[in-house]
Amino acid sequence: MQRKKRSRVTLQQVAEHAGVSRATASLIVRDSPNISEKTRKKVLESMRELGYVYDRVAANLRSQRSSTVGIIITDIANTFFSELLIGVHHALEKEGYTVLLGTTFDSDSKQDRLLSTMLEHRVGGVILCPVSATSKETIDRIKKLDIPIVLAVRELAEANCDYVGVNYKDGAELAVNHLILKGHRRIAFLGGRSESSTWKERFEGYGLALHKAGIEIDASLLVDSAPTRDGGMEAVQQVLSQPNPPTAAFCFSDLVAFGVMLGLRDVGLTPGQDMAVVGFDNVPEADVVNPPLTSVSSFARQIGSNAANLLHQRILDFEREHQRIILNPELIERDSSFVFRKK
Repeated sequence: MQRKKRSRVTLQQVAEHAGVSRATASLIVRDSPNISEKTRKKVLESMRELGYVYDRVAANLRSQRSSTVGIIITDIANTFFSELLIGVHHALEKEGYTVLLGTTFDSDSKQDRLLSTMLEHRVGGVILCPVSATSKETIDRIKKLDIPIVLAVRELAEANCDYVGVNYKDGAELAVNHLILKGHRRIAFLGGRSESSTWKERFEGYGLALHKAGIEIDASLLVDSAPTRDGGMEAVQQVLSQPNPPTAAFCFSDLVAFGVMLGLRDVGLTPGQDMAVVGFDNVPEADVVNPPLTSVSSFARQIGSNAANLLHQRILDFEREHQRIILNPELIERDSSFVFRKK
């Protein structure tokens, strides 16, 4: 009679026997120094009791796959993403990863091509800053291939994966409250694509601040556009053509705000004097433009480092629970927002 072959003991079984997570057990078999000696001894004892044998060939194959990861952003010209990339690189390089970068310019077709290319090169994981029109099917396609993915900056409903972002609603409310306290009541919301989750969350905060102050939303002061300098210029030109133009603008991003300032100057108006301008992101240039831009800080580097750390954890333990990290925004007041005095 042929003896039944004994099934191989898995690392998950070792982890359960030792009462630790699979990620912790994985770190121990790879001799990580970041584990306490007490935990290490407990896990090693479980390995001996269960007869666990580390499959180094399989581990090497996994390591080869995960040594390169991809990050896809929407616009390299936006300094927010440059700062985010610094955070990603600093965190991943410490773990020995090589990073492949792709830029979509908010194009769904470009995003699909970049994802296909990265998957063909068998990246070990992807950090994705999704384009405005990203569908849940795009994420499902990656997850079906067992590729770890972390979303950053823009969240997708029902995507069911790790995410790092900012409380955009609270940030927008901070910005608009600031303008209301300065005496402004006609406050435009300029820039960004209205179909994106980040625009919707900012709009929610914008509307909430107005509602609390007893100010009705005026649809003519809502102008969505490309989240770029050109988009900001076009948006401000549109609201300035109205019979009763706004005295202040809350902008989707600092990049849009820079465009708004250029648009104001094009028609002979001075930003920070003829119209108050508030941005979102607090990129480094916000402090050096003229006038310096009041902005909501969204901590781009921290988003990047958190996203990188989540991806690393997901690569180590694909089955771990999903995490959602939301950073709290902070308003940085500068000279572009002024006290409104009725003329």
